Amino acid sequence: MKKVLSLIMAAALCIAMPACSSTQESSSAAESSETSSSSTESSEASASEASEASGNAEGSAEESDLAYIQDKGTLVVGVTEFEPMDYLDENGEWTGFDADMAREVGAILGVDVEFSSIDWNNKIFELDNKSIDCLWNGMTITEEITTAASATNPYANNGQVVVVKSDVADQYQTEESLADLTFAVEAGSAGQAAAEEAGLNFITVNAQADAVMEVAAGTSDACVIDMLMAIAMLGEGTDYADLTYTVTLTDEEYGIGCRQGSDLVDAINDAMKQLYDDGTMMEIAEKYNLQDMIIAQ
Repeated sequence: MKKVLSLIMAAALCIAMPACSSTQESSSAAESSETSSSSTESSEASASEASEASGNAEGSAEESDLAYIQDKGTLVVGVTEFEPMDYLDENGEWTGFDADMAREVGAILGVDVEFSSIDWNNKIFELDNKSIDCLWNGMTITEEITTAASATNPYANNGQVVVVKSDVADQYQTEESLADLTFAVEAGSAGQAAAEEAGLNFITVNAQADAVMEVAAGTSDACVIDMLMAIAMLGEGTDYADLTYTVTLTDEEYGIGCRQGSDLVDAINDAMKQLYDDGTMMEIAEKYNLQDMIIAQ
C-alpha cells in the first residue's frame, strides 16, 4: 500500500513542476515586456522634447525681424511719390526727409536701404508678405496701422488739409463751406479717412501727388493731402503757384510702420533717438524746411 501511495505522490510532483516552471517564465516575460515598453516610451518622450526644444529655438530665430533684415543685408522701404518725404530727384534717385533718414538708420543697423514704390492701399499686404520691411513715407499713425501692424514712436507733426485754387480760397475757410465740392484723395490714406469723417464727396487716386494734379487740372474742386506736402508743393515758387491750402481737418503724427510685433520697431526707435541727439535729424529737417514739425525723440 505504501508503495502505491509513493508512486501516486511522485506522479503528482512531476505534473506540478512543469506548471510552476511555466508560471515563472510567463511572469519573467511580462516583466521583460513592461521594461521594454517603458524604455521605448522614455526614448520617445526624450525625442519629442528634443524636437520641441529645437522647434522653439528655430521659432525664436524666425521671430526676429531685425535678424532677418541684417542677415539679408537690406532694409526694403515701402514708399510713394510724396514730396518732401520721398520723391525722385532729377537723376531718378529717391530723396526727401524720410528717404535721407532711412539711409541714416540703415547705416546704424549695418544694412543697405532700398526703396520700393507701392500701392498705398495695399501697404499692410506688402508688409506681411515681406516684399517690403517697413513703411516710411510720411505715414500717419492711424488705427489701421496700430491694429494690423506696429508703429515706431512719432517723429513729426502733421495734419490733413484742404487744397483749392488760390483765387477761390477765401470761399472755403470752414469745414461747412466744403459740402458742395468734389474732392480727390489718395486711396487708403489718412486723407481719405479725413474726407470720410467730414462727409465730403470724393474720388480716389493712386497718390497724393495725383490728387493735387486733379485740382490743378480742374477735374476736382479740391483735394485732401498731408500738411507737410502742402507746405512743400504749393504756392509761390513751386509748380503749383496757383494752389493753396485752407481748412485743417485733422491733427496727426508721423511714424514708421513695421510688421506686427516686429523687433525692428525698437531698433528704429533707438536709431532715431541717436540721430536726434547728435543733430542729424534736425540737419536733414532744415534741408527740407521741416524743422518746425519735428518731434523730440
